[in-house]
Amino acid sequence: MKSILFSFFYVVAFVSFIHANEVNTLETKSDLDNETTQTRFESLSKLTKVIGTVEKYYVDDIKLQEIVNKALKGLMQELDAHSTYMDKKYFKEMQIQTNGEFGGLGITVGMRDGALTVISPIDDTPAYKAGVKAGDIILKIDDTSTLNITLDEAVGLMRGKPKTPIELTLVRKGENKPILIKIIRDIIKIQSVYSKTIGDDVLYLRVTSFDKNVDVNMRKAINKNKTFKGIILDLRNNPGGLLNQAISVTDFFVNSGVIVSQKGRDESSEEKFSATSANTLTSVPLVVLVNAGSASASEIVSGALQDHKRAIVVGEKTFGKGSVQVILPITDDKSEGVKLTIAKYYLPSGRTIQATGITPDIIAYAGEVPQESDAEFKIKEADLKKHLEGELEKVNHDEVKTKEEKKNSDVITKEELFKDNQLKTGVDILKSLIIMKK
Repeated sequence: MKSILFSFFYVVAFVSFIHANEVNTLETKSDLDNETTQTRFESLSKLTKVIGTVEKYYVDDIKLQEIVNKALKGLMQELDAHSTYMDKKYFKEMQIQTNGEFGGLGITVGMRDGALTVISPIDDTPAYKAGVKAGDIILKIDDTSTLNITLDEAVGLMRGKPKTPIELTLVRKGENKPILIKIIRDIIKIQSVYSKTIGDDVLYLRVTSFDKNVDVNMRKAINKNKTFKGIILDLRNNPGGLLNQAISVTDFFVNSGVIVSQKGRDESSEEKFSATSANTLTSVPLVVLVNAGSASASEIVSGALQDHKRAIVVGEKTFGKGSVQVILPITDDKSEGVKLTIAKYYLPSGRTIQATGITPDIIAYAGEVPQESDAEFKIKEADLKKHLEGELEKVNHDEVKTKEEKKNSDVITKEELFKDNQLKTGVDILKSLIIMKK
């Protein structure tokens, strides 16, 4: 029986070897020169021997299909944090997610140094409202530890029926002990783009993720507000999305030149994406806001605008996700496949995003803007006994006008601005750029 078993695996190995050579288009000539046919055959034989040994001697009775699936998952997990094997169940879950018929938390997660880390919470989702923050490390999902868990397993645990509860145990920088956050799952509906105004001359554009409609919605917002003298592009906690949308958004502000390029292991396969003047919508001064939750496509946009000297980037260092994944089917019915990293993104200057992120031109931390304390003892002109009454009346009139300003969901008020230090810093810089342009 043993000889029959191993004969079977040797046949599988030989067939795999033939198949590998038939689809060898991804390998360069130097790869084949460095690895002999004999070595390749021996490696495949070793794999089949291990699988056969596990099937025959492992303490539990595991079927061959399950062993192979586990081997494939382990292989992909060892490559990098983003490559993965997708079985039929995983494919089905992806289809459910695409149709929007699943309950979720509204967070994007990734593996950083082996730890399950929140890349960013999505605006106005259960996780965002519950207080989950970018950079939080997830220790437990309900009672399940995330130690040695795969990214797909973690996502599967966090999904569930809408209106069902879940508990996350988090480690947060600056906190002395883990934080327990209770969340109620819900259908995740995302508004990817919305716009507001700041004062009379600043347009605020918030992009929460790069879905298929970002370029259309941003074009509408910019064309609708042609009179504004400067733009704040807020990409904080934006986990990324579609590459073509990142290219389109950058193209709105850049006349020419490379926006981003991607290179695989064969440098001759480099692909470049460039800006065209026909797609440029505006040349007004621009400030981009980023933080640790800005990843992938948002890093491409902020990095390209920074390299082209088209925008001032303000905030905190970004996440550093600059790799390209594709889904390749491995079965005839395309019900199973692998998500494989095939390339890395490179910015116009040639620098990579992967594991380094984008360093802002101006570092600004989250929180409220420090303001003058009422307890501080200071004497001003208005406190003098014989101050100029006419001027004081004018100032007071302006202050009353500001206080009586109607609250509008399309307007960011002065009070809201002072609650967001990064936004306030960005606005101050933008106003300086507007003055300089005059």
